[in-house]
Amino acid sequence: MKELVRCRPCGYVMEADKLGDVCPACGLPRKVFEPYREKVSANRKKILGFDLHPIAIHLSQTFVVLIPIMLILTRYFPDIYFDVFSNVLIFSIIIFPLTLILAIITGVIDGLTRFKSLTPPLLKVKIIVSGIILFLSLLNIYLYKQEQIIFLLIFSLLALACAVRLGLWGKKLIDVILPGTYPMKKGNKIKNESKEEKKVDINEISQN
Repeated sequence: MKELVRCRPCGYVMEADKLGDVCPACGLPRKVFEPYREKVSANRKKILGFDLHPIAIHLSQTFVVLIPIMLILTRYFPDIYFDVFSNVLIFSIIIFPLTLILAIITGVIDGLTRFKSLTPPLLKVKIIVSGIILFLSLLNIYLYKQEQIIFLLIFSLLALACAVRLGLWGKKLIDVILPGTYPMKKGNKIKNESKEEKKVDINEISQN
């Protein structure tokens, strides 16, 4: 395993043999770095390193923004590329629920990998709000077929507001992760892991 170091002021972690004269993140001199021990198992870091959930989230965000914009353009500016904007609108409304399902699935994987559970309060709220957005996206398909454009615009903006709220919550969780290995197994492995985590905590306290 390669030796790791951490910048004390900004928390940037990197391999010791790649450290130059300054911290790549904050630019402070290398003397501010200290030895660092990774508390998360390699397989969990590898899963999170694929960035599946952030990629899926960005994909769904594209359509949650496009839908109300295309609605406004096609309704209030029909003389400006109406056919193009109308096709983009139809495509976005149909694809949006599929991207949300992908985002929810990858979010569950991310949550289980990051927290070993789906029960943390903020994570449960994110799942509920994701379900609300999925419901709104399906409702939008129905409203479009019924040509209820005003209601479609209202619920599209509501979905956008929920998506923004989810993004703000996700920002708070992006660097949060429980230490240890995953998946957890029964028996001594859990006990050993708990002892190891306590040792890490004791060492950190003694160093501080």
